[in-house]
Amino acid sequence: MTELGRRERKKLQTRQSISDAALELFMARGFDDVGVKEIADRADVSVTTLFKHFPSKESLLFDEDEEQKSALLGAVRDRPAGASIPQALRDHFVEAAKGHADHPLFADFQHLVRSTPALRAYAHRMWMRHQEALAQVIAADIGVPEDDVRCAALARFALEARDLIFDQPDRGRAADEVFGLLEHGWAADQQS
Repeated sequence: MTELGRRERKKLQTRQSISDAALELFMARGFDDVGVKEIADRADVSVTTLFKHFPSKESLLFDEDEEQKSALLGAVRDRPAGASIPQALRDHFVEAAKGHADHPLFADFQHLVRSTPALRAYAHRMWMRHQEALAQVIAADIGVPEDDVRCAALARFALEARDLIFDQPDRGRAADEVFGLLEHGWAADQQS
């Protein structure tokens, strides 16, 4: 593991300070009632510095994009022997939901995102931009060309399923139903 230099540590600390200030202010007063200047002041940085670290006001709340992408692709690549791709994605989403649900601010954060149209739209766009990478990992895994439409469809449906699952009170059951449909198809589901 490579140790970060002083400059890199300082950048990470600044980024974290900005993110923490934004979260605190947004949770207290709502997304629309807080300006970026106020966030920059709270984090003791300039607005220019804030935008060097975050491209938009919405992005201040979503700073785990690369980690989420890596975990998502790893769920397919590193799945247990014998596990199907839909099952691996199902397990990944259920575990992610459990991990987030344990955080003391998760319910409040979810409410903030769900009740703010700009945040809800941004979160959806941010999540869906992993579709191409996920489709490529699926295609590589099953040995078909990267542009295979079945792989693109599975990637899109799986990514869209996350919001459906997270919106349900029993996320495990919802994941079983949605990914069961992806695994077996609609016709098979109707025969049971």
